[in-house]
This record gives sequence, structure tokens and C-alpha cells, in this order.
Amino acid sequence: MKRKTLLSWSSGKDSAWALHLLRQDPEIELAGLFSVINRQADRVAMHAVRRDLLIRQAQRTGLPLSVIEIPYPCSDSDYRDKMAEFVSTSTDQQIECFAFGDLYLEEVRRYREDNLAGTCIKPLFPLWDLPTAKLSRRMVTSGLRAFITCVDPESLPADFAGRIYDDAFLKDLPAGVDPCGENGEFHSFVVAGPMFSKSLEVSPGEVVVRDGFVYADLLPSKNVVPAIKCA
Repeated sequence: MKRKTLLSWSSGKDSAWALHLLRQDPEIELAGLFSVINRQADRVAMHAVRRDLLIRQAQRTGLPLSVIEIPYPCSDSDYRDKMAEFVSTSTDQQIECFAFGDLYLEEVRRYREDNLAGTCIKPLFPLWDLPTAKLSRRMVTSGLRAFITCVDPESLPADFAGRIYDDAFLKDLPAGVDPCGENGEFHSFVVAGPMFSKSLEVSPGEVVVRDGFVYADLLPSKNVVPAIKCA
């Protein structure tokens, strides 16, 4: 029997690649995606991608998207409560697994495992321990295309925000910066790749500094926003 699975969808390259790999796993039935949205900003948490772009992106995967809205600021208690509600709803829908695009940070994996302990849902980590130097090159050569939406200026110069994730980007990374940004050095938004039915057209917007991070805004090519389910 295939395991009915939801994928945690950040809108970035790692969750997109996790989707690509999960689709090749004969034991997995992908039932949908779920994303966490900052309710005040109406954007994806950390990646700061507009909700309408997130929706357009999810449409290209052919999978339904559920949105979990969290307040800003959001305490760990608030976050756990929201996720517990979503876990309960997912269990009622016979979801067996949540998949995550984490790569190697043990504390992050343990946090996810602890949050799902005692539930009927098992965490999956399809990218776990893949060497990030090889993985980043594989993503780029596969046709994955992404914009850098957020940069930690303590790790990267601010002008990396808004760049395309490609060979040139990887070559320009300073020594010690993970090529997949696993330590929070940068976040991305995928607009094309083997996990999408077609590419997504976006326009670069302004770059701003907020809460100690540098954000590059991305604008949708159209303004029609279809309805989605909110958790």
C-alpha cells in the first residue's frame, strides 16, 4: 500500500526537489502540499513570497495546496498549536506522512519528529544527507530555476538577493556558505523545473531590509488569485 503523504512546501528549491524525488518513489502517494503563511504580511514565512505567487506555483505542481496561517510575531506555542490543528485535520483525511525538504540539520529534524511524536503521522526526509554540493549542481542541471528571495547579510552580501539560482550564483558563493543555504544563508522561490507542468513568470521588485534580513520582492505577471483552502 502506498503511504498517503503531504509535503511541506516552502516555495523554495529544496521542497521542490523533494517533490521531484517523492514522485519517483513507488511507495508514496502524494496527496498535496502545505505551506505556512505570515498572516499579517500575507506571505510565506521566511521566504516572504506573496500568497498569490505561492498559489500560482502550487498550481504548476498539479497538487492541492493547504495554507496554515500564523500570527506575527509567532511564539513557539502558537506555532505548535496551529500545527497540531493541521495534524488533526490531516489525520481525519487519512494522511499517513508529512515530508520535509530538510538536508542535514539534526536539531531541525528532531524538532519535526518531536512535534509528530504520538500522532498517526510519520515524518519523511527524502533529501536527508544528500551532499549539498552535488545536490545544488543536480538541481541546476535538471532545469530547476529559482530566484533568491531572502539573504542573511551576515552570510552573504545583500546584492545576492534577487539573483537567479544558477551556476554563476553557486560559483560566487563565499567560502563556508552552504550551496543549498541549509544554515539559513538564503531562501528561494522556484519558477521552473521538472516538478512543474510549466514555468511561472515573475517580475523582480524592490529589495528591502527588514528584521535583519534582505528581501527581494517578486511580482506576479497577473493578478487573478484562485481560492484555496486555509487551515
